[in-house]
Amino acid sequence: MVTFKQLNHGWNADPNAPEPLVSVDGSELQLTFYVNTFQFPGFAKDSKATIRFKSCKRYRLGPTNDEGWHMGQCRFGSMAPAWGEFYQISGDSELLVSPPDWVILGPQGPATLHYLFYLKDETFECLADSWELRLPANNSFKPTPLLGAAHRKT
Repeated sequence: MVTFKQLNHGWNADPNAPEPLVSVDGSELQLTFYVNTFQFPGFAKDSKATIRFKSCKRYRLGPTNDEGWHMGQCRFGSMAPAWGEFYQISGDSELLVSPPDWVILGPQGPATLHYLFYLKDETFECLADSWELRLPANNSFKPTPLLGAAHRKT
């Protein structure tokens, strides 16, 4: 059984053109994307946010898109609560790492968490020890204390 814990509260990626960009520096991975100013008008138009993953072991940015997810073509399609959200997932290890298109960054180990972000035209996943959200400076959104701190395995 796979479980999903939604991590994005008060922010999200643009639902039409998030234009995700992955950058890697050693074992640190950053995912940058346009934020959803439709649902969260406190963000200025064309604002970008970045999620930084520390000690990233592997990642993938690829299929499935929103249409495929709604047609049941995603390995989590019937289990995931909703499309377009950022989750920490756990459970069936074979199901979690089954896609063949992972980019390996470092040695695999039991201390990593699995993150999943459904974007408009692709799905982002990574195995990392923690994540941290960097919101754009030009917004009126007031993050909760959890959003301003790194999130680690407990």
